[in-house]
Order: sequence, then structure tokens, then C-alpha cells
Amino acid sequence: MEESQHRIESHINALSAFTSTPEKGVTRLTYSKEDLQARNYIKEKMKEYGLTVSEDGLGNIFGKLEGSLKGGPSVLIGSHFDSVPNGGAYDGTAGVVAGLEVAALFSENHLKPKYPLEVIAMVEEEGSRFGGGLMGSRGIIGSLSADDFKNLKDKDGISTEEAMSKIGLDSSLAKERKPNTIKAFLEMHIEQGPILEEKNIPIGVVEAIVGLAQLEVTIEGRAGHAGTTPMDRRSDALVAAAKIIAQLPDLAIDEGEGAVITTGRLEVFPNGANVIPDKVVFSVDIRSGKEENVRNMIQKTIELIQSHSENGIRTSVEELLFIQPKELNTDIRSLLKQESSRLEIPYCSINSGAGHDAMIFSDVTNVGMIFVPSKEGLSHCPEEWSDARHLAEGVQILFEAAKHLTEVE
Repeated sequence: MEESQHRIESHINALSAFTSTPEKGVTRLTYSKEDLQARNYIKEKMKEYGLTVSEDGLGNIFGKLEGSLKGGPSVLIGSHFDSVPNGGAYDGTAGVVAGLEVAALFSENHLKPKYPLEVIAMVEEEGSRFGGGLMGSRGIIGSLSADDFKNLKDKDGISTEEAMSKIGLDSSLAKERKPNTIKAFLEMHIEQGPILEEKNIPIGVVEAIVGLAQLEVTIEGRAGHAGTTPMDRRSDALVAAAKIIAQLPDLAIDEGEGAVITTGRLEVFPNGANVIPDKVVFSVDIRSGKEENVRNMIQKTIELIQSHSENGIRTSVEELLFIQPKELNTDIRSLLKQESSRLEIPYCSINSGAGHDAMIFSDVTNVGMIFVPSKEGLSHCPEEWSDARHLAEGVQILFEAAKHLTEVE
């Protein structure tokens, strides 16, 4: 396992260098220069491990090891390789690296699968550039239509197709994939929480993934001079937005059941120090393990926002994403636990409070997911770190599960 651990560390370190914010964490936005650098590295390693490389019309990368069963459905293994701004080196990337390492182990051991094995590296899971999140996986299963994909734009008004073209990607390629071409999907991810580290357990077998919604809220008022507009004559969009945002946490507290709500992105226009803001756009992220709680909070959030439509203030809300809570496949969960026990790697069952590509694939195929510990539970920050030994242990479990699912001959 030492050689495997060494390769994993090497991949993580190499990919972390593809960032637009050196020494300030990993910032690798979809279809950026850094995306292209990471993309080329991933494709090079896929080829090195004997995989046939292709990309789809979304920019997702596939490395395929053909099976002896011609036309058989593939076992997919991987994650995403985009990041949040100033994020860490492990979120998503560790799962892509895990897929690469499973392929390396298949190659080293000269294994010939009956069903194809495909390593997959997906785009825009975070939603940091085009909003909503999980774009790569949603496009694959068809829950994000080709027209919706085409209409997505970043904060600078650049469309997905324009951004793809700038780094040489072909958006005209097929995007959606038929479910009967996928036998199963496996994903390894860092926990992004403190549970495994506190329990001193290296592996968490994910039972279910939280439901989530993402809203985009627009508050419009009227611009004016900061010095000459009396306080009683103002329609300040930022003041109205601040009042709304300040009340959002209470909605989650009142809902209970572990519900959470977050405003993580805020844009102010025209953003001048001496100008009364005439427009504010902000995000609202809502999560809970129960669908009814997510829907309750969506409704209460909309009502709260609409209650501030007065004194020249106009409000609107757009739902960018809604995903129900997902329970992962029982047979694959049992397989992952069985392999952990056989390899004498301690594990526990765990639920995910974060959304992942695995939850999207669970709509169309059998899905299994494992977590490895995050140091101090930190993620989405430069301090994010996971022990390569734990990653290697996770890879060993996925390798054995992949051998079983591809029915290695």
C-alpha cells in the first residue's frame, strides 16, 4: 500500500498546483486555465494507466478500461475536479485521484474486467462559476437539459459554451448518457466534518445524503448619492438584503431536525463607496435530511423575502437547484462494509450533510460512497487536509469493490 499512498500524494500535490490563487488555497473554476491544466494532467495519467480517454459536451472526462462483455454497462468511479474559491486540495480531487489509483491497480495486477471500468472526472460540482452546482453529473443523467446548460452564464456574462470554446472543448458532443450504460457509480470523498477524526475511524460508509435547495435572491431599490439623499427618502437594496439575511438563521433554528441555512455569496451593485446600492443578489443554501423540512424552509424564506417588498424595494427569488435526500444502494453499502472488514480497515456508517455527485447518479444507477477523515473537520479552505494513508485505505476498499462489480475474470 506504500506505493499506492506515494502515488496518491503525488497526484494531490500535482493537481493542487493548478490554482489561480497560489499560497491562498486552490481556486480552480470550471473551464478556466487551471481547469485545462488539471484536465491535461488527468488525461495523461488515464492514458498512462491504459485507459481510453474521452470527453463529453459538458467537459466531463472519462477514462475507460474495456470489459470482455462487449457493450456491457460500465462501473464508474470518480468525483469532481473543480473547486470553491480559495478552497482546499482534497475536496473532489481526492475522489478523482482515487479513481486514477484504482485504474493503476487494475493495470499493475493485469486485471481484465467483464464489465468496463470507467474513471470519471466531473466539472462544476461546486457551482462556483455557473451556479447551482452538480452540473457535470446532472448533465450526464439528463436532469440538466442541453438548453439549460447552454443558457448558463457566469458573473461576467460568459456562457458555458463560450467558456468551453476558450479552452478548446467541444460543447457539441453528446452530454446526456443512457442509464443502461452505467452499472454502478462509486465515489470517495473527504468527510468535510469532524466525526471520523473524533472517532479515530478511517472510513465512513455513507448511508444517505442530505436534501438541498439553492436559491438566488434579487433585491432591487433605487441608487442615490450617499451624502445628499435623506434617510427617509431611500430605497436601499443592501439594507433590505441585510435585514433578510439576518433573519434567515432563525428559520433553520425554528425548523429543527438538523436543518441549516446559509448565505455564502453576496453581490452589491453598483458597489461604490458613496452610492446607495440599487441592487443586491445573494444566495440561500438550504439543507436537511428530510424533504419536508427543506420545502418548509424554502416557503418560509420566500415569504420572508416578499415581506420586504415595500418602500420602493422589489424582490424576486429563483430556485437554482432542488435535490431530495437520497439513500444510497443497500447492496453496495454492504459490499463496501464487507470489503472494509475483510481488509481489517475500521469503518462506521455515516450520513452526508453535503451534496455530492453520488446523489445525482443515485437517480439512475446503484451508488456507493465512502468518506475519509478531514483534519479538524475543515473543508472549503486552504487548511483542508486528509492523511494519504487514509486515502490509500479508501482506495483499497474501492479497488476490491470495483473488482467485484466489474466481475474481474
